[in-house]
Amino acid sequence: MEYNQLMSTPIGLLEVRASELGVTAITFIDASVATLPNELTALACDQLTEYFDKKRTDFDFPLAASGTEFQRRVWKALVSVPYGETASYAAIANAIENPKAVRAVGAANGKNPIAIVVPCHRVIGSNNTLTGYAGGLERKRFLLNLEGAQQGLWD
Repeated sequence: MEYNQLMSTPIGLLEVRASELGVTAITFIDASVATLPNELTALACDQLTEYFDKKRTDFDFPLAASGTEFQRRVWKALVSVPYGETASYAAIANAIENPKAVRAVGAANGKNPIAIVVPCHRVIGSNNTLTGYAGGLERKRFLLNLEGAQQGLWD
């Protein structure tokens, strides 16, 4: 069974989806959809509210995203990038011990279904430039500035 819950944020509407095992997706959406919340979606929304209020820097609810083994390795490496810090695609490729997979890391980063919690917004270009983000560059800029990454380089 799939559950979902919506929450408003300073950068748009988020949909949190979960199974019985964990959160399966957190995505920005443009329009409201019908909801069927459960304890996991409520917990995730509470923790995301704390994140946007600058009262939380990490999350402790179970994740259950579907992806290939390579994608899951990349997403696990993304979770290790600390709040307020950034990493390059090359650094993530090195972290998964596959330094030649920079482009594949970028593709896996783009397929991340769990925005914010699996912090793909913290991945930037090697030259400190903002690079693509499924939620849009303005949202990425907001999230990095919220976290104080690189002392607000993108203000």
